[in-house]
Amino acid sequence: MIAVRPVLSDQVILGEGCTVDEGVLLGYLTGRRIDDHTLLIGDGACIRVGTVIYAGTRIGAGLQTGHNVVIREENEIGDHLNIWNNSTIDYGCMIGSGVKIHCNVYVAQFTVLEDDVFLAPGVVIANDPHPLCGLCMKGPTIKTGARIGVNVTLLPHITVGEGALIGAGSVVTHDIPPCTVAYGNPARPRKHVDELTC
Repeated sequence: MIAVRPVLSDQVILGEGCTVDEGVLLGYLTGRRIDDHTLLIGDGACIRVGTVIYAGTRIGAGLQTGHNVVIREENEIGDHLNIWNNSTIDYGCMIGSGVKIHCNVYVAQFTVLEDDVFLAPGVVIANDPHPLCGLCMKGPTIKTGARIGVNVTLLPHITVGEGALIGAGSVVTHDIPPCTVAYGNPARPRKHVDELTC
């Protein structure tokens, strides 16, 4: 395998104490027209081999990436994002602090993930109720502390409430209330999270 040195342009601003592996590409230019190509990454990031982070995104302190992560342009991301191997954040997302995105996850354009959201492996997020329309694209809003289980599909425009838990393999087609356990296809509220036992 040929090692590729990290690519850093004058529009990439890295905070102090960052670790960037060989084979990382920072400041990749999108084919979309955007106003600001500055890539800002806060202090203490650890960016692993195969990661590509586009120009025009702002990321807070403590970023941790797995291998082969893609983070597109025009994202606003808080502190301490952990994103594991082979996951993608598409453009135009708002992501809070303390968010954990596991392996093989796709976060569609214009998704909102509030603080402390957890996405398990294989979560897929959609943003277009009429594919190829493009006029009403909007990902879901996942509220603070919500947890999304393995292989869940989240459809456009829905809201998952604060502290909710979505069971593995579910398809979420409608809003889920706060602090609710929901599962199934389509996902339906089943109980309060306080009713869960270990």
